[in-house]
Amino acid sequence: MLDAKQLEAFAAVLEHGGFGAAAGALNLTLGAISLRIKGLEAALGQRLLVRGKVVRATPAGQALLAHIKQVRLMETDLLDSGAALQGAAAQWQRLSVAINADSLSSWFLPGVAAALARHRMLLDVMIDDQEHTHEALKSGDVVACVSTQSVAMRGCVAEPLGVMRYRCLGSPALVQKCRTKSGAVSVHRLLATPAVIFNRKDGLQDQFLAQHFDLQSPQYPRHFVPAVDAFESALASGMGWGMVPDLNVAARTGRLPLVEMLPGSSVDVALYWHHWAREPMLAQRLTQAVKIAAKALEG
Repeated sequence: MLDAKQLEAFAAVLEHGGFGAAAGALNLTLGAISLRIKGLEAALGQRLLVRGKVVRATPAGQALLAHIKQVRLMETDLLDSGAALQGAAAQWQRLSVAINADSLSSWFLPGVAAALARHRMLLDVMIDDQEHTHEALKSGDVVACVSTQSVAMRGCVAEPLGVMRYRCLGSPALVQKCRTKSGAVSVHRLLATPAVIFNRKDGLQDQFLAQHFDLQSPQYPRHFVPAVDAFESALASGMGWGMVPDLNVAARTGRLPLVEMLPGSSVDVALYWHHWAREPMLAQRLTQAVKIAAKALEG
């Protein structure tokens, strides 16, 4: 049997980012936290944490953290069942998920807000590029994610959410500079003009250039702006061109204008909701809310 206090200390170190923060959250001394972690590692016969400026879990630690999160959700299911434990007060329960920034800033939160309140769920959102969110589920950091991967890993399910359509946009003046007198886009001018990119994992610009100009691994100057509002502000201010989802374009009422670099040309990104096949009831409720929210977008 694993010691509950040791598991609590282990999870707190990872969830709060370090031994000191974990000690504060649990109202324990730093020494007590350290002793509990050492005891847990001794009991399991292997290291669970990599100590450093940023504390992170070893592969064994990732598996243990995923187990702890599953147990927490199972305990919540038991308390919510009513019949098993009469009179037990329903507690707010945290669910960790990995979402791409564009989904988070558009359809995801409005789509699940009612379910979160109704079922007393707390979201712990990890933001990453849709090509990389799947790694957080694989490592056990989250219980579900929005990803572009269509194939589920073993023990999981991939639910199709639909397609997010992106268009290449820029300020009217910048787009005009990239066009010839006839109005056609000059590839040389486009590649000489900076792009605005969300982060270094974002490959949408390269996909656009490959799909519509047959360019592979193109070189062009880049700004990196990892915040949705600031990203669109950079485009509207003429800093460069970039890829914006149609959902965000529709919400730009009253803001500085953005126009298409290549009208009628888009990049479609299919999204999937990945979750464990055997997930606790609370996670099932979140999955259901996400599927309903995605379905509503199709209408």
